[in-house]
Amino acid sequence: MEKKKLKFAFYWAASCGGCEIAVLDINEKILDVVANVDIVFWPVAIDIKYKDVEAMPDESIDVCFFNGAIRTSEQEHLAKLLRSKSKVLVAFGSCACDGCVVGLANLWDKETVFERAYSETPSTKNPEFVTPQTSLKVKEGELVLPDFFDTVKTLDQTVDVDYYLSGCPPPVPLIAQAVEAIFKNELPPKGSNLMPTKSICDECPREKKDRKLSEIKRIYEIDDDFETCFWDQGVICMGPATRAGCGAQCPNVNVPCTGCDGPGPRVTDQGAAAISALASIATNPEVINQAVDPIGTFYKYSLAHSILRRKVMKK
Repeated sequence: MEKKKLKFAFYWAASCGGCEIAVLDINEKILDVVANVDIVFWPVAIDIKYKDVEAMPDESIDVCFFNGAIRTSEQEHLAKLLRSKSKVLVAFGSCACDGCVVGLANLWDKETVFERAYSETPSTKNPEFVTPQTSLKVKEGELVLPDFFDTVKTLDQTVDVDYYLSGCPPPVPLIAQAVEAIFKNELPPKGSNLMPTKSICDECPREKKDRKLSEIKRIYEIDDDFETCFWDQGVICMGPATRAGCGAQCPNVNVPCTGCDGPGPRVTDQGAAAISALASIATNPEVINQAVDPIGTFYKYSLAHSILRRKVMKK
């Protein structure tokens, strides 16, 4: 008797598309996916409409990999729809898990974003300040667009999430490992992160020395010896606050970790954890003031999922 295939779905919300490419980067493992899986929804790859998903019975999709943050009402609708249609929902990639770079938009609101995009940019000529509307009636009928939200949300701020696989994009070996666990029905308890339970520092081969910081430097301001921990050279590295899984790829090519794998194990707020690490080795309280672009440094990938979440806009 032929083995029944699993049903998979993939969706791309507010993100760059790198997670879609990472799925294909599992290379020959894709043959195992084809052998074991029917892909029933993947708008970037197959021709299927939202109405087709709406017609599916609830929980008829075995696993949905949802990448991207929630920026619009359309993405919110699809998150809720795919939640109801899926037995297992995986927050796939940093945008879905933590908001990622998309979440830095929470430093502004819809009004200021639209002002910048449709009025202030040097190449824009829009004297009447025409901006996208959610609906417009024309002679052919009504044109509609999704509503653009003030606040970027993560997937689990919108719906219940079963598993997390972070990274920008998720490391390919861990994607393959997650798919294998699904095939073998060996997934960990619900709510688990499918990344390792250690930090980037545990994977990094660089030598930790005296760990005293008297001055913060940018990477281009040091003569890197390729062996010493960036913190010991005065450069901020997000490794102590970031979950492992990538094999410390950036430090291995002489670039400090920027935190794309998301908060490390037992870390509630990635930025606060990194600032705490800095404070613990700073030789004087003024050192932290030398950090250039603190939000972009400490919350580049996690602002939307942090304790801060967004900037309060004063009207």
